[in-house]
Order: sequence, then structure tokens, then C-alpha cells
Amino acid sequence: MRGLARLALACAALALASAAAQAEVKTQWIDYRQGDTPLRGYLAYDDAVSGPRPAVLLVHRRDGMSALTLKNAEMVARLGYVVFAPDIFGVKPNGEEEEKAQSALYNKDRALMRARAQAGFDVLRANPMVDQSRIGVLGYCFGGTVAVELAETGAPILGTVTIHGSFRDFQHAAAKNIHGRMLILHGAEDPVAPLSEVNILIQDLRDARIGWQLELYSGTKHGFSTPKNADEERANTQSQAATARFFKEVFGI
Repeated sequence: MRGLARLALACAALALASAAAQAEVKTQWIDYRQGDTPLRGYLAYDDAVSGPRPAVLLVHRRDGMSALTLKNAEMVARLGYVVFAPDIFGVKPNGEEEEKAQSALYNKDRALMRARAQAGFDVLRANPMVDQSRIGVLGYCFGGTVAVELAETGAPILGTVTIHGSFRDFQHAAAKNIHGRMLILHGAEDPVAPLSEVNILIQDLRDARIGWQLELYSGTKHGFSTPKNADEERANTQSQAATARFFKEVFGI
């Protein structure tokens, strides 16, 4: 069975790599606003795909609109989706201390966090390439918090994915507003977002009868999408395959 599981994982990763190699991704920066605040998000899509198609709102880590955020947006776009990475911060943090300060600001002001996420969601949804009935959300790290907050507003989201997300201070009853399913991809040894916090979110989802799935990676800490060891390399590969499979399922393609 282990051999079959490894084979299935290898096939999924190979399929993802093959799709990435064949797709020609177009990108552009999109200027938009949330209230009086100017923002700049990143759009990525496969130019070879015609007609309205599923879309993914990809929310950045605490390092903001970094090169990794752009790379991740392009990676998901190669699956055939329109991807928009919204700018939650409105500024590019310069170093770890500014990253912490920015993420703390929005973690304390959830109304502003939701407003910034909604502004990005509206930009994506209004794009003529997007099938408005098939939109998902993917959040990394700080973006995992944003993804859950947006889902809990009742936004028309078919599926939400968090990759080494952070989970705390959600309004427990708000989980009942979620549409679609949720996939949590997490490091079992994450000291930033320990399993005790993950379990609180899962209990909220259970109480609200929301479809959810948790995939834990042994020996893996926070931020495994930038791997630092063999366990995190494995977690990164598996999380990419799980994300691709999840969106394929919820989008029905």
C-alpha cells in the first residue's frame, strides 16, 4: 500500500509538472482600491485557455507581494485557472520586523482584513475570463487567516485551501456562513500555528457541518512552502499535489 501511495503521489506531482511545462502563463499587475487605499495585485492566467474558467484568489504570506507570491500565482495558473493575488497590506514589508508588524495590524483588525480580501475577490470575480460560479481561495501562512476570514463572510467560494496557515481569533459562529469545502495542509510540528489552534478551527467547521479535510505532514514546521529540509521538501510537494487535486474536485473538471 505504501508503494501505491508513493506512486500516486509521484503521478500527481508529474501531472502538475507536465501542466506547468505546457502552459503559457500571461501575467499583469492590476491597480485597484479598497476605500481610499490604492492597491496593486497580480493576475496570472494561461493564454491558451479560452472562455470563462475557474478562478483562484491566492493570498500572500506575511512577506506580502513577494517574488514567491508571484511564482505561486503562476504555478496555480498553469493548472488552467485565472489567478489573482490581492495586495492585503498595500505596502511591501521590508524585513522580518515589518512583516510581523503588518500581519499583526490585520490580525487585530479583522474588519479591515475582510475588506481587503473582499476588494481583491471583487477584482477577480469581475474579470471576463472568470466563471463566477467556480471560484476558490488559497492562502499561505498569514494568507491562511485571510482565506478563512473571507470564507466566513459567506462569499461565494467553492473551496478554500490553507497551506501552513495561521488560525486564531475567529468568530466561532461565523463558520456557518462558509460555502463549499475547506482543505487544511499543515505541518505537524508548526510552532507558529500549533495543532491546538488547528483543532479549534476544525471544531468550528464540525459544529457548522462544513465539509473539511486536514492533511498533516510529520516533522514539518511553519513555512514549508520554502523548504528547509527533506521533510519540508516532501510536505511542499505533497501540498502542491493536494491543492491541485482539491481544486479539480470542487470545480468539477
